Amino acid sequence: MAHNPNSDGLSDTLALAIIAASQAPLVLLDDDFRVLATSTSFSQVYGPRGPESVGKSIFTLGDGEWDLPRLRSLMTAVASGDADVDAYELDFAHPITGLRRLALNLHRLDFSAGAKTRLMLTVVDLTDVRAEAVLRDNLIREKDILLQEVQHRVANSLQIIASVLLQNARKVHTEESRTHLKDAHQRVMSVAAVQQQLSATRLGDVMLKPYFVQLCRSLGASMIDDPERTQIEVTGDGSSTSAAISVSLGLIVTELVINALKHAFPGNRQGLISVEYHSGFEGWTLSVCDNGVGMPKGAAQSKAGLGTAIVEALASQLSATITVTDMKPGTGVALVHADAPGTVVSLAAKAHPAV
Repeated sequence: MAHNPNSDGLSDTLALAIIAASQAPLVLLDDDFRVLATSTSFSQVYGPRGPESVGKSIFTLGDGEWDLPRLRSLMTAVASGDADVDAYELDFAHPITGLRRLALNLHRLDFSAGAKTRLMLTVVDLTDVRAEAVLRDNLIREKDILLQEVQHRVANSLQIIASVLLQNARKVHTEESRTHLKDAHQRVMSVAAVQQQLSATRLGDVMLKPYFVQLCRSLGASMIDDPERTQIEVTGDGSSTSAAISVSLGLIVTELVINALKHAFPGNRQGLISVEYHSGFEGWTLSVCDNGVGMPKGAAQSKAGLGTAIVEALASQLSATITVTDMKPGTGVALVHADAPGTVVSLAAKAHPAV
């Protein structure tokens, strides 16, 4: 195909019109990297006015700050047609504003076969964006540290309150008052145990199995007199969830484990409490089972206690269905959250076997 020499002038006219209309820092170069035109924004920030820079090598503009070995290599590769450069970042020593972080876009303009080589350079200053990103990251990191400190202090304060309640329970003379104070102590301890585990966990998603293991270990240390007689076992997969959801799940586990420790093994009966959590594409399942004395007769008709009310409220917040199973022996309580309709199933077959 024969080359039309008039096409070079038309191509340059088109490129010059694009540059004149652009608000971005643009430079049009020939194959010897001489400036053919610059946009107003480029001239204002990086070099002399357009007419003063035309015909000069880009490497001689200003005080030679554009004369960078990496830039020469990039332009040579683009001019030969071997590469295009998109968002290539480099440090640029601006003579007035100092060191800047620039992103360069460099492309060869192919108007027609045989036309003269033209290069288009676009400059984006990322300095302020990068500085804002660093500042934002620092603020987030400081907020995370402060939040962890608050969680730690809350956990410590709750434990102090629980200790005061227990001391008062020992001083009162009526069994009813003593029972109420002990129940309050256990409720505060359950919240304190959850806070304590969260304060020791990095913010973000919480790995649930180790979280439940530490939670149950804390409960066992405060409520089990003989670890050989009563044990708590935690099983599950490698699931994780947000800190907000983990708080609700931790409180549910705490309430159910406390309930089992209080009622499942009377008279120093030996027993096992099993906590299990699994999640998948269809949802998640949390179960707390024991091999104790089982549900008393008429339990379905009896008035729900505070622990039951707490579990039901938290399950409602999580959009989970509660299933209570008479294990014979023992009791199993399961919460099932279904992400898709028709996936809610009873946990009776999945509950921990009696041992």
